[in-house]
Order: sequence, then C-alpha cells, then structure tokens
Amino acid sequence: MPAIKFRGVDFIQYDSLLTDEERLVRDTTRQFIEDNLIPVIEECNRAGRFPRELVKPMGELGFFGASLKGYGCAGMGNVEYGLMTQELERGDSGVRSFVSVQSALVMYPIYEFGSDEQKQTWLPAMQKGEKLGCFGLTEPDFGSNPGGMRMRARKVGNEYVLNGEKMWITSGSIADVAVIWAKVENENDKIRGFLVETDRPGFKADDIHGKWSLRASVTSGLSLQDVHVPEANLLPKSGGLKSPLMCLNQARYGIAWGALGAAMACYDCALQYSLLRKQWRDQPIASHQLVQDKLTWMISEITKAQLLVLQVGRLKDAGKVEHQHISMAKRNNVWMALECARLSRDILGANGVADDYPIMRHMMNLESVKTYEGTHDVHSLIIGQSVTGIDAF
Repeated sequence: MPAIKFRGVDFIQYDSLLTDEERLVRDTTRQFIEDNLIPVIEECNRAGRFPRELVKPMGELGFFGASLKGYGCAGMGNVEYGLMTQELERGDSGVRSFVSVQSALVMYPIYEFGSDEQKQTWLPAMQKGEKLGCFGLTEPDFGSNPGGMRMRARKVGNEYVLNGEKMWITSGSIADVAVIWAKVENENDKIRGFLVETDRPGFKADDIHGKWSLRASVTSGLSLQDVHVPEANLLPKSGGLKSPLMCLNQARYGIAWGALGAAMACYDCALQYSLLRKQWRDQPIASHQLVQDKLTWMISEITKAQLLVLQVGRLKDAGKVEHQHISMAKRNNVWMALECARLSRDILGANGVADDYPIMRHMMNLESVKTYEGTHDVHSLIIGQSVTGIDAF
C-alpha cells in the first residue's frame, strides 16, 4: 500500500463550480482507483504488466466510451468525462491511456465515421470491455507528420488489401480490432479508416519492451502484410487526414484532464511528506522557505490548470470548442504536471525515486504523455497558427 493516501486538491473552492453529477462521477472514479488500482500499480509498474483484471470492472462502471450516447454507453457530459480521466491518470497514465484509446481513438471513430452495422457490432461489446481496440496512425517514420504515412490500401474486387507498419500503438497486442489509417491507392491516396480484426492472416502485433515509461500499459508495433478486409470494414464516413485528427482531438482533451490528475497526485504527496519529514532544528521541512516556494508554485499552476480544462470542457459541452483550445489545455497541463513531478521529487529527496511514493512513476509516464497525441512543440505551432493566422509547420 502507498505510504501516503491522496486527499484531494482544491485551493479555490473549485468543487463549487461542478454540478452534483460531475462530483459524483469524479468521486466514484476516485474510489475505484483507490480500491482497485493503487494497491497494485507499483507492482504492475515494476513488472511491466497491464492490470487486465480491471478491464471488466471498468466496463461495468461505464468508463469505456463514456461520453458517447447509446449502445450501452454512459452518455456523460464532457466535464464529467474529463473528471473521470483526471482520476484515472491520478492512478496511472498507462491505465488512463488504455481507457482513452478504447474510448476516444476506437469507439469514437466507429461512432462518428462507421456504418450502423459496424456500430452495432463493436460499440456494445467495447463498452462492456468484452472487445478491445487499438488505433493505428503513427508509423516508424511518421509521428508528428501523419500525412506522410506509408500504409497503403488497395481496392481489389469487393475487398481492400492493406500493407504497411504502425508503431507505438497502445493495446496493440491485446486488441480484437485495430482502427487502421491508410492511403487508398484507388482514391488518389486519400486517407481512410479501416476496421481490421487482429486475427486476420498477415496481421502481426509485437510488444515494445524496455520502456522506462508507461510500463503498466501495452505498447506495440503492428505489421500488416497483404491483409484482406471486406469493403464493409471501411469506415464509410472517414475521408482525409481530418478524420484521424478529429479522433486525436478527443484523446488530447482527455489527456489535458488526465495530466492534471498526475500533478495533483504528486503535489498532495509532496505536501503531506513535507509536513511529516523533519530536518534542521527538528522542524518539518514544510517550514522552510524554499519548500514553501515549490509548494506555492505547484498549487498555483494546478489551480490555473483546473480552470483551463473546466472552461474547455464547458465549451465542448456547448459545441463551441476549437482544436486550438484543446491544444492549449494539453500543452499547458502536461508541461505543468511534469514540472510538479520534478518539484515533488526535489521535496522528497531520495525517497522521491522509491516506489513507496508515486512521484517517479508519474514523472516517467509524463515524459511520454508530453510527446504523444501531439508533442509540446507541435501544440505550440497549432496555437501559434491560431493567433497569427500563419502556418509555421
């Protein structure tokens, strides 16, 4: 069990800005994480093991596809969904990543771009956690520039034949279906989405080992060699790079909230530790000016980040959110969380690197979160283009 139990973080009566339903979602998720993930996460991180035993219980609580309507999904508002991902990542970034991929990167494109048959086939089963998915956009040579992808699909009769590779794919080797983005040779290399069952001949997923980050998450490389899928597996409403970028926008929104959860975990741990740890004149280190300066920086930035994602969530619920708003929230909050992890590690000293405390695990995880779903620098350029009207890519 952890040496310090999370108490919550609310400096400016932030809870008063939330509805009863929003607080209920947060508190329910928080209790689930405390009861089920916190007791096992350090062992999972050490072993590089994804806690698959939590998939069915998460499905029963409505975590998968939570913001979608119908098909058994919870139909949460976007702030409710954000608070859920906040608590998931307070537990661990890898577990939040799993839920984000299942929800925002697999269920969402099926919901948004799929046929009625595809929705009926996959969404109810994925909502329950009976079927798992992965999202294949990034390639070995194309991350921040997905438009350069080399994955190709060729129409042959009433089938498509897919060839290529994808890289850094969360849940790749445990997925039942992969949403694969490819350029269709018969359509002037137009980017389309395909549902590819992972048991099809020519489909192969190999896990990436030796990660120092997201160790409680499955990360894979995918290889597709002459994989045949029926034309019914094409996501009919997908078309162009805009389609996968819409999916990424959904995931980035969840990350902005999730990183806030990791920051809260680090700050609260450091605060409690500083009140217990005594140094110099038998006084708690919380009495020292430099420690108070670190704690002040953290709670100030966390509070600003809470207000930022709450407003973006309100805009999303009102149908007024723009992609640059989500980029700002993702960029700011992940950077802020990483700095909180580093300052918290300073306060804990040597104990900060021991997994009796969650800080080093969060720090390592956040190094990946800062890079995926659009790097910190890419989001800078997205915001820069928005405010200047000039594309600097």
